[in-house]
Amino acid sequence: MTREAAMTTLVVDRPNGPLVPTEQLRPVPAAGQVLVRIAASGVNPLDMKIRAGEAAHARQPLPAVLGLDLAGTVVGTGPGVTAFGPGDEVYGMVGGVGGHQGTLAQYAAVDARLLAPKPASLSMRQAAALPLVAITAWEGLVDRAGLALGQTVLVHGGAGGVGHVAVQIARAAGATVFATGSAADRDRIEGLGATAIDYRAETVEDYVGRLTAGRGFDVVYDTVGGPVLDAAFRAVRRNGHVVSCLGWGTHALAPLSFRAASYSGVFTLLPLLTGEGVAAHGEILRRIAGLVDSGRLTPFVDPRRFAFDQADAAHDLVRTGATTGKVVVEVGPS
Repeated sequence: MTREAAMTTLVVDRPNGPLVPTEQLRPVPAAGQVLVRIAASGVNPLDMKIRAGEAAHARQPLPAVLGLDLAGTVVGTGPGVTAFGPGDEVYGMVGGVGGHQGTLAQYAAVDARLLAPKPASLSMRQAAALPLVAITAWEGLVDRAGLALGQTVLVHGGAGGVGHVAVQIARAAGATVFATGSAADRDRIEGLGATAIDYRAETVEDYVGRLTAGRGFDVVYDTVGGPVLDAAFRAVRRNGHVVSCLGWGTHALAPLSFRAASYSGVFTLLPLLTGEGVAAHGEILRRIAGLVDSGRLTPFVDPRRFAFDQADAAHDLVRTGATTGKVVVEVGPS
């Protein structure tokens, strides 16, 4: 294997095993693919579950290269690709599930339809923080709930990864936005232009009464799951809509039914797992880039920086939950 044909990846070969630097052949882009030199790889909680062998729904058997999100530069294209060329800076959610190589690698050959031009106003590190959370937020609010000007939107977990993007998308659409969080999250939520709700300080019924005169919110996006989805069913207005990206439990539907409200689930991994709807992800990221470059959306990125050989430490930080934004591994020069 020559230096020109090789790349370094980080491979986990057993549940909770270390990320082992491994030399592999640099992939060659097939028809419809581009070869990306990866500058930065976003770290998501799902990576921790896959690494622990606890995410059967992600269909990523070990050994594997983890990492869903990337930002980088196109260095080659396969047959039929016209949207991108060498030198283009791109970002996307491209692998790490469904048997696809992840982004903790120096290069990846990815379906060009999953990519979009990187927001010009963001660094590679900032851009790599966005794809999974931005697509998840957009699919819930825009594609499922049909977000419209003038609606009231409640985001559960408004300071979190998906939540902080959902708040900004809703604000950009002209909604009046409210978001739950802890008392420590208040400044961050209000800095995004939403009304903060301390979920520990008052009941659902209390804040629905105080903020909506008891009517409820037009759209409620649950980004937390479990009992919070049950709270969403009690916070939505009559004929409103509840969305969840973590609706995996068992829930009583009576509060939702008595409001004649509707519910949608979001499962952002589907295009990577099934090959269906792939182009929608690239289109969403183009729309997100427009919001970013117009100053209407900014990603929260944890200030701690991790080089490629510090990816284990990045994973350890995410595992603790003690982050103040998205953790990103810097793979190569940006």
